Amino acid sequence: MTAAPASILIADDDRAIRTVLSQALTRLGHEVKSTGTAAGLWRWVQDGEGDLVITDVVMPDENGLDLLPRIRKHRPDLRVIVMSAQNTLLTAVKASERGAFDYLPKPFDLNVLIATVRKALEAPRATPPVASAELPDVVPPIDTELPLIGRSPAMQDIYRVLARLMGTDLTVMINGESGTGKELVARALHDYGKRRDEPFVAVNMAAIPRELIESELFGHEKGAFTGATMRATGRFEQAQGGTLFLDEIGDMPLEAQTRLLRVLQEGEYTTIGGRTPIRANVRIIAATHRDLRQLIHQGLFREDLFYRLNVVPIRLPALRERVEDISDLARHFFSQMPAEGLPIKQLGAAALDCLRRHSWPGNVRELENLCRRLSALYAEETIGGEVIEQELADPVKPAAETDDTIGNESLSDAIERHLRVYFQAHRDGLPNTGLYDRVLHEMERPLISLCLTATRGNQIRAAEVLGLNRNTLRKKIRELDIPVVRGVRSDY
Repeated sequence: MTAAPASILIADDDRAIRTVLSQALTRLGHEVKSTGTAAGLWRWVQDGEGDLVITDVVMPDENGLDLLPRIRKHRPDLRVIVMSAQNTLLTAVKASERGAFDYLPKPFDLNVLIATVRKALEAPRATPPVASAELPDVVPPIDTELPLIGRSPAMQDIYRVLARLMGTDLTVMINGESGTGKELVARALHDYGKRRDEPFVAVNMAAIPRELIESELFGHEKGAFTGATMRATGRFEQAQGGTLFLDEIGDMPLEAQTRLLRVLQEGEYTTIGGRTPIRANVRIIAATHRDLRQLIHQGLFREDLFYRLNVVPIRLPALRERVEDISDLARHFFSQMPAEGLPIKQLGAAALDCLRRHSWPGNVRELENLCRRLSALYAEETIGGEVIEQELADPVKPAAETDDTIGNESLSDAIERHLRVYFQAHRDGLPNTGLYDRVLHEMERPLISLCLTATRGNQIRAAEVLGLNRNTLRKKIRELDIPVVRGVRSDY
């Protein structure tokens, strides 16, 4: 369904952006008025103009975010879309807290913005009037220290999701590889949410002996088991009123899963050895690097618990999926070094190129440790490419690339991993044409060669395995100049 023509107000100090948006929205049949100041926008809003507002944050006379509470108070049904080049989590959170319908980072995709405009215009307008006392003109500032770093599209998607969750108590499941920052996301949800003044309690399921997990979570009474010489409070009780972060939830034993499920279903629990139910007033955030659906199929994780925890799933991207953030991350880590008695460093262009080509099996944590090592071990202020190559040329195979891990990696994932490296290395100069055929050609040779090795040079069997006609296989062997040796030992 297409939104009916509407009156749209645009406020942005960039004339080019105003022109692009005005032309695009006018072509869709909307009436558009644009201004380069917050004062101009506020005058139109006071006069009752506009069905929708699109505003920048940084304008010459006033911050667009500071205008939002006044718009909500004066016209609570007027939808506002916020755009900003300050692409941080805090910008997204502030926009959400102050009543924005949505937040879009700059540079924006015009199609995405148009889709957002359509959603805003089609959304129900049954917003009840809000008491003036609930909407102060001046919103208290929130902490400006960035909990998450990155301006890549992948991180912008994360910021927008987190901003929508800040005012809720919804249970969240965070999935991501080790070192991607799962606890940072959990802390951000707590620190900028409505439970921010209450405790944040984190517990790692993988770090606790399995037989002690239930006692650790729910506490125990004196005499509940051998060695229980006094009553002990559990993590649920410690987190009362706040947030309980259950890290590596996939390592929780089934017995504890059953008790956790009851808490989520009934909102109460009992201590080990206790009989009196205790109300659980906590927000649950869980995290794992494992595939819980696979654990369910293996009988190692309860399906009903999974659906209770997976209310809002968040997948954190691996660092190799957002290499454009490496510069900002490294700058942030270096800025923290003086607190550890280490000097601040900076990275040269060649060093950054090396970092962007690295696969980062340890993700952001690996980058942080590298920055710490560079600050401690090297005298030069600007780190060059040769230093990075030396540091990353580990003679020991990284843990994330052991034979077992590679054996479990899907072919699609392996191809994507190598193609990401290729595109990053050639981001300033891709070939003019023929990349598709080139990639297929480079895949064919090792595939056929390894298959022939596995079948000990038996071309009939190799053709069957590959699903090729025997004559086609022979033709490709000649074209690709693949040596065929019968009777060789297969290690694949």
